[in-house]
Amino acid sequence: MSSLAESGPVPAGAGVGAEGPILVVERLVKHFPIKAGILIDRQIGAVRAVDDVSFSVDRGETLGLVGESGCGKSTLARSILQLIAPTSGSVRFEGREVAGLGRRAARELRADMQMVFQDPYASLNPRKRIAQIIGDPMLLHGIVERGEVKAVVQDLLETVGLNPEHYNRFPHEFSGGQRQRIGIARALGLRPKLIIADEPVSALDVSIQAQIINLLEDLQEEYRLTYVFVAHDLSVVRHVADRIAVMYLGKIVEIGPAEAVYDTPIHPYTEALLSAVPIPDPRANAARRQIVLEGDVPSPADPPAGCRFHTRCPRATDVCSTGEPLLIDHGGGHHAACHHPLDRA
Repeated sequence: MSSLAESGPVPAGAGVGAEGPILVVERLVKHFPIKAGILIDRQIGAVRAVDDVSFSVDRGETLGLVGESGCGKSTLARSILQLIAPTSGSVRFEGREVAGLGRRAARELRADMQMVFQDPYASLNPRKRIAQIIGDPMLLHGIVERGEVKAVVQDLLETVGLNPEHYNRFPHEFSGGQRQRIGIARALGLRPKLIIADEPVSALDVSIQAQIINLLEDLQEEYRLTYVFVAHDLSVVRHVADRIAVMYLGKIVEIGPAEAVYDTPIHPYTEALLSAVPIPDPRANAARRQIVLEGDVPSPADPPAGCRFHTRCPRATDVCSTGEPLLIDHGGGHHAACHHPLDRA
């Protein structure tokens, strides 16, 4: 086994794309200041939402980003797209540095990097018709001429499984699943290379979730898309991801090929998350050992020293509270940050 300090700072992709990584994130940090004062605000602390995160994504790959609510997944996704300016670190898209770009340069790059938001109700402007929601970004980036917008919007609606004749309706006239399809069509309209899907199915019914996941997989194959799929439901991520990165309290604690992470988890936190995933067989579900973590998730404004999971970890020892573990390569591109990794044998 070798540490990242010896083998390189970024856990590599799964080799899906022969052209190498399309996205490289290195030591990304996002802290939100905590201020106090009546007349003059002064910073008294910081919420460490994302704290020294590194990974890469190959072209055509799907990276699943999972973890509990509040672990920093959505903040990481928005920082990659520069919807939130990171505190420090590097984000390179196709070799070009994205972090710190000016507004004009970021707008030019944004067509290649799109986002599908979690809430299909809040992510669409209720005052605009679907033709405007999907068509205006294409006009802004010069992808289509004004006379072509109607036909292109209707083609996109048909691509995502909606009636092309509904292009003139308002968002409130659609169901939640249909609105999420509109959000996907809006992202596709700019012909992106990378789509970050921030919990795109968590607000939908189970039957609609399956339809949206199947749609995303079909679109990835047809348009050769690269996905970063953010979710808290590991059973959903398993069906779509080539690799999985597990986050806890602002840090990636395990990352590797999807089957390896599911079948042989290395980090105790990953094992606990997997034990909470229901199994369709009631007998097998009742017979297995479910791991219940004790205590509450620590505050990101005051994270524990050493390993951030040690306050809830059943395997923790003194070293866990003093030394922060590095992401170690356990073979096959499977990395974990743990002083007492699980026995993979």
